[in-house]
Amino acid sequence: MRHIVAMGEALIDFLPEQKGLGLKDVQSFKKMPGGAPANVTVCAAKLGIKSYFMGMVGKDGFGDFLIQTLKYEHVDTSLMKQTKKAKTGLAFVSLTNEGERDFIFYRDPSADQLFDVSDVNLDILNHAIFHFCSVSLKDFPIKDAHLYAIREAKKRNAFISFDPNIRLALWEDHEAYKKVIQAFLPFSDLLKVSDDELGFITGEEDAEKAIAYLLDLGVKYVVLTKGKHGVSLFTQRYHIHKDGYQVHVVDTTGAGDAWIGAFLSELARYEPHKDEEKEVFLRYLEKANAVAALTTTKLGAISALPTKEAVEAFMNTQK
Repeated sequence: MRHIVAMGEALIDFLPEQKGLGLKDVQSFKKMPGGAPANVTVCAAKLGIKSYFMGMVGKDGFGDFLIQTLKYEHVDTSLMKQTKKAKTGLAFVSLTNEGERDFIFYRDPSADQLFDVSDVNLDILNHAIFHFCSVSLKDFPIKDAHLYAIREAKKRNAFISFDPNIRLALWEDHEAYKKVIQAFLPFSDLLKVSDDELGFITGEEDAEKAIAYLLDLGVKYVVLTKGKHGVSLFTQRYHIHKDGYQVHVVDTTGAGDAWIGAFLSELARYEPHKDEEKEVFLRYLEKANAVAALTTTKLGAISALPTKEAVEAFMNTQK
C-alpha cells in the first residue's frame, strides 16, 4: 500500500453567507479551511489512507487553525512549516445559486509560497503517491521546491499526480501560466483536468487531439472531469467513462479535490496489474464520483468531505 503526500497551499476560504451575489454585494463570510492539496490529504485520511501535507502556513491564528484542522482530520502535519515572514493565504469566494464560484485571493507572497527546497522531506517520498497543483507554481521558492520534490520522488518509485486546478485570477500573464503548467506535464503519471482546462493547457479545441498530445508527452493517465456528466479516463491503450451522481448541489468548492483524493486513495490501497487495470479503474471512477458528489451537498471543502462509511451508504442507496 502506498501513502499520499500532497504539497502546496493550505489557506483560508472565506465563503459567503449569501448566495447569488457578487463579491461586492456579499455582506458576510464564513471562515473555512481550504487549499486544494490540503483538501486532498483530508479526503484521503477520511477514506482510511495515511496522508501527509507538505507546505507552509503563517505563524498566525489562521495558520494555527489550519494545522489544528488537519490534525483533527488525522492528516500527518509533521511536514508543515510555519513562518513569520508572510501571512497565511486567504481566498474570498462568491457563490451562484447553483453553487458555482468566483475568487479573490490575498497572496504574493503568502506563507505557502515561501516553502523552499530545504523544507522538502525526501524520506517521505519513497513509494508515495505525490500530488500537487498549479496554484503554487508562481515564481516563489515553493516552485523550485516542487520541481526538486517531484524529481526526487520519481527516483524513489513515487506515483506523480498533477491537478492543475487552474486559477486564472492568480496570474496576470496567462500565457506564462500555461507554459509553467506545460513544463510540469512530462513529470506526471496522472493528470486531472476539466474541459476548459484541457483546452487552456494544450491550446487544442479538439478534445481527442488534446488528450493524444498529453499522452504523447508521457502522461500515463489523463482524467477528464465533466461535473454532473461524470468522468472519463484515457490511456494509450483504452479509455473509460463513468456517469456522475445526481445530487442537490449546495457548493462545488472542493469537489475536484474530493474526486482526486478519492481516486488516489483507491490507487494507494490497490494498484492494479495492467491486464485488470481497466476493470478496476472503472470501480475507482465510480467511487471518486460518489465522494465528489457528496462533497457538493454541503458548504465548504474540508468540512464537506464525507467519511468512508458515508460514501458506502450513499453508493448502496444508488444501486
